[in-house]
Amino acid sequence: MAGTLRVIVLEGDETGQELLEQALRLLDPGLLGLEPGLERFDLSLENRRATQNQVVVDAAEAMREAGLGLKAATITPEGADDVGSPNRILRERVDGKVIVRTGRRLPGVTPIAGVHHPISVVRMAVGDAYGAEQWREGHAGAADEVAYRTERVTRSTCRAVAEYTFRTAERMSARVYGGPKWTVSPVYEGMLKEEIDAAAARYPEVPYQPVLIDATYAGLLSGATDAPLVIPALNRDGDCLSDLVLPMYGSIAGAESILLAFDERYDTTVAMAEAPHGTAPALQGKDLANPLAMILAVGALLSQAGERAEAGPTHSANHPGRASALPHRSRDSGATVERAARAVYEAALETVGAGIKTPDLGGHAGTTEFTDAVIERVSSKLEIWSQLGSPT
Repeated sequence: MAGTLRVIVLEGDETGQELLEQALRLLDPGLLGLEPGLERFDLSLENRRATQNQVVVDAAEAMREAGLGLKAATITPEGADDVGSPNRILRERVDGKVIVRTGRRLPGVTPIAGVHHPISVVRMAVGDAYGAEQWREGHAGAADEVAYRTERVTRSTCRAVAEYTFRTAERMSARVYGGPKWTVSPVYEGMLKEEIDAAAARYPEVPYQPVLIDATYAGLLSGATDAPLVIPALNRDGDCLSDLVLPMYGSIAGAESILLAFDERYDTTVAMAEAPHGTAPALQGKDLANPLAMILAVGALLSQAGERAEAGPTHSANHPGRASALPHRSRDSGATVERAARAVYEAALETVGAGIKTPDLGGHAGTTEFTDAVIERVSSKLEIWSQLGSPT
């Protein structure tokens, strides 16, 4: 069995926690031949309130050290005086730069608008509309009351989004498509456009089609999806875009979301995988919620771990001298993790293709039934590959 794989598990709320528990079944040592060291942090709303978000800070520090995290969906309360969003704290504390969400065709599920190729949205993880300073002036409720919001983006975050966008497009043989509304906001949104243009010059072999954000939405529904796409975006633009793109393939629960932090060379130092959807309180306790996104999040986490294991020991830019998540793993163990990642991805998508689908995808399977089927396929794949050799 391969060495210990340290994973920080961030527990959540309602169906978010239920789906996390299902996904963690995929990390059973007897299934993958790995030895995951799971360190749990309770990020439920109740515990965040009880600790005044200290548990979120502690979880973020643990992820900075381990390099890998798996997060359940959590509740963000509405009150201005409440504990707020744990996602914002986590992203800021680990110095997260980008969030990547990739829509892809699900076997046996008819996509909307004739979309056949994958679409990745690479968005800012911090800054922009999230965490902006807000205030009002004038008499409350009066016609002359004015609301203000001061947003900010940094050159380093813009550069990280642009660089990772083109690296992703190069890997996917995709076209970089879209961009911010730089004509209306040449100073603020124009900073991201400048960095995208600069990255295009560094990657001249990657097709690049800059398009204003409003035209990007229109293009996604009217013919721009004739090839794989990677879309760079501001924080809120990317949040909205991914909520459009993922359901185009059948369900927002059909793809994983991954937060990435980088060193100065844009090598990944922290990867936190999660589902892109919320806690779905109406489905809590009914065994009907779709676990596909959380299962794919496990696949994404294993893929990140495998890539770093094969690359050899690295050191976090945030913690000089401190080894990253897999300091003692060999190339062979990296290949083992990569095989496990591929098995999880393939088994999840093949399960959908076999007609075992939850109600949001037009099927009748429950959460546990779907996960059982994925686990059975993972086990079968790994057993066959041990005899015939892995396709990876």
